[in-house]
Amino acid sequence: MELIITGSADKLSVSDSVFGRDFSEDLIHQVVVAYRNAGRAGTKAQKTRSEVSGTTKKSKRQKGGGARHGALTAPIFVGGGVTFAAKPRSFAQKVNRKQYRAAISSILSELNRQGRIKIVSSFDLDAPKTKGLAEKLKSLEAGQRPLIVTEEASENLYLAARNLPYVEVRDVQGLDPVALVGTDMLIITADAVKKVEEWLA
Repeated sequence: MELIITGSADKLSVSDSVFGRDFSEDLIHQVVVAYRNAGRAGTKAQKTRSEVSGTTKKSKRQKGGGARHGALTAPIFVGGGVTFAAKPRSFAQKVNRKQYRAAISSILSELNRQGRIKIVSSFDLDAPKTKGLAEKLKSLEAGQRPLIVTEEASENLYLAARNLPYVEVRDVQGLDPVALVGTDMLIITADAVKKVEEWLA
């Protein structure tokens, strides 16, 4: 398979297994959910009736006072414990390496089929100026949420993109399924494409 390099007459030969793979919605959904869950802190904690501060002495006599109650730490009272108290836990889901790489390839293939990948020879800036990057993205018709992927993101490019909302800059090592799914246009350098192919092969 050959992809056009924007702004050049040359074409880039790429692997069909990475940029021509069948779309697998179930696999992509599983990997995206697992990736997002791995970023959850899982530190929420509540107290049960045995953990809240307060005496466990019976609050009033059994009969003659209306409803029968025990300790005021019971969940029905203000300041009491929580019935099914949340405890710190891990939200991590197991996704093996083969599944993860297959999902990335499937997303890239679908972006390619939809014409949402633009390959450029290089993508760098002479100075860390937001205006220069904005003009460059406008000329490429990058949409509202572009994802710029280079072999190694330069400091100038990172600083220029920092003040632009919804513009993300990644190197190949920082590429993830959530960023790819959420982008309008993937702008990737030819060197980065080769590095992605080596990673996903």
